[in-house]
Amino acid sequence: MELLGSYFCQEYSYASAAVTNPSVTLHPDQNNLQAGQQRVLIAMRTVGEGHISSIAFREGIVEDCGHFTLEPDQDISTAASFTRGEQDRPERGISITRPADCSLSETVIFPMTAAQAGGLEDMRLTRIREDDGTYHWMGTYTAYSGHEIQSEMMMTRDFETFDMIPVRGDAARNKGMALFPRRIDGEYAMIARQDGENLYFIRSPDPLKWSEGTRILEPKFPWEFVQIGNCGPPIELDEGWLILTHGVGAMRRYSIGAALLDKNDPTKVLGRTKHPILSAAEERRDGYVPNVVYSCGGMRCGSKLFLPYGIADSSVGFSFVGLQEILGALA
Repeated sequence: MELLGSYFCQEYSYASAAVTNPSVTLHPDQNNLQAGQQRVLIAMRTVGEGHISSIAFREGIVEDCGHFTLEPDQDISTAASFTRGEQDRPERGISITRPADCSLSETVIFPMTAAQAGGLEDMRLTRIREDDGTYHWMGTYTAYSGHEIQSEMMMTRDFETFDMIPVRGDAARNKGMALFPRRIDGEYAMIARQDGENLYFIRSPDPLKWSEGTRILEPKFPWEFVQIGNCGPPIELDEGWLILTHGVGAMRRYSIGAALLDKNDPTKVLGRTKHPILSAAEERRDGYVPNVVYSCGGMRCGSKLFLPYGIADSSVGFSFVGLQEILGALA
């Protein structure tokens, strides 16, 4: 009877296989907090029945002292609903809406177009500050049709309604696009991996169209000699733009490192870590995909980096690392 009921209710276990590859950003609601606290929103890749990936959210509070509290988990979540667009013309984008009676932690974004049918993967969520002082959020993610991938952009101002639009241009042919949190010389900017191996800096007046950029990082050290990619949006510091990178080394082992770019000219690399700042611990390296730690974005929390990360593509962990410790490890 329970099985029969689940069919009638269209019940689906969206995270039965894995919860992984998180990114974090400031929550739109920063009310009723104490000094040193920030309310955050975490976007995660959840993998359910049939190996279909969706985007789920969790809310929490992070503190400068290095403490993090997640909002209580929900027993039941609800899918965001299609509100506008042409699902058979995905190049034009669609709009979806969060259920009015659901919190963000109870909301899941499922594939809705043919280009997304195989899953929505690895959102890198960025809070964008415009020149007039207003904020909005954009998140790049990979849409998988079951046969091929394309880069898409989620755009929202309130996390109640979302636009989901394919990204155009030569630079959109690969995974791992991450936006800077503000414009550079009047244009949107991002770090991306255009060739499957190296990292590039790209600028564009249109956040939905990206052409070729300038190569800034390529594999150099043993822990990244197969390929490198970015682990989320650049983080602005007084010293420059801190970017987190993932490297793939021997035995397809994924680790996380860091690099610092010049604040005025992000094509200039001021330093990079010779060794990873985070690797899979021996006792936690096994899972859905072994030998992997992976993040789609961290954030500054006082003097620390707050970094959610995926463990073996099976679960999510959280860490705090001193920013000066990271900067001191750059060479």
